[in-house]
Amino acid sequence: MLPLEKRNYTLEEYLELDHACEEKIEFRDGRIYPRAGTSVSHNRIQVNTILALETRLRGRGGHVFLSDMRIGVPACPPYRYPDLSALCGDPVFETLGRQEVLTNPQLIVEILSDSTAEFDRGDKFTYYKSIASFTEYVLIADDRPHVTQYVRQDENNWLNREFNSMGEKFRLASLDCELELSELYEGVQFTEIQDRFRLIAEND
Repeated sequence: MLPLEKRNYTLEEYLELDHACEEKIEFRDGRIYPRAGTSVSHNRIQVNTILALETRLRGRGGHVFLSDMRIGVPACPPYRYPDLSALCGDPVFETLGRQEVLTNPQLIVEILSDSTAEFDRGDKFTYYKSIASFTEYVLIADDRPHVTQYVRQDENNWLNREFNSMGEKFRLASLDCELELSELYEGVQFTEIQDRFRLIAEND
């Protein structure tokens, strides 16, 4: 990781740094923020979700993109790095600096952690809403079986549903397919997260 000074950067400086960095960094309001590393449970959920979506979209002309795919966000330029994104149809890209940026995701998925949950539910969701093609947002908790789904109804309204049981299923309106919580959380050891919270509480 390149050392980052605590100062404001221009968009051009950020694009050059992001091209040179092996790790992902994000640009917001002139500041650069390194993307934090992820937990074992986060990685397991991410792999499970990618595999589930790839299976559902196979042969249907759909595309699933991993967390290193840059997503163009008009309200928070130049782009963000969601945990994964997907669409049915042909992806559309533009070039910013030397970076290839996806401009037409339909589904965006974020896997929540202690450090990102508030931003993912709040400002980041607001930024994503400026993407014209974006119609569905799925938030997956990494500490318990819990999925929050937002589906765009019109320009200003989103339908919100929550799912909390491993046996529950939910339909992705954007991709016309169904997912089950048990497959998203397969192999995830929630005791690891519970132990982490216990240690934090004991040290308070």
